[in-house]
Amino acid sequence: MGKGILKLYVDGASRGNPGEAGAGFYLVDGEGNEVLRGMRFLGSMTNNAAEYQALILGLREALGVGGTSIEIYTDSELVAKQLKGIYNVKNRHLRKLHREAVGLLDRFHRYEIIPIRREDNREADRLANEAIDGEKAKGLKQAR
Repeated sequence: MGKGILKLYVDGASRGNPGEAGAGFYLVDGEGNEVLRGMRFLGSMTNNAAEYQALILGLREALGVGGTSIEIYTDSELVAKQLKGIYNVKNRHLRKLHREAVGLLDRFHRYEIIPIRREDNREADRLANEAIDGEKAKGLKQAR
């Protein structure tokens, strides 16, 4: 799997800011074949923190399948510009997540951050929201 470029699509969602949050990602190879996808309920956090958590989750998985070069697609202007060094990371909690993301990125031979429009990131968004909905459904089952 170490050959070629992996493409990672990531998105975080938060219902309220902060509020219940989820992370979603999917990973494809250079030919567009799905390698894997994932989601995680994150508890209560801001949307920006959820965006970073989705990125971190996806990067860990990409490294786990042997990825060496990666293109990251995100609709979070803040995350993209902070990772590119255009924006400073002022928030203390986001600084920690930013450092973790940069540490993971440094493990790739090559990476690129590519900002995309929200409508071009629908699947990652769907996964992030599904993580929240799944946790809500689980809570409803426990309440009965």
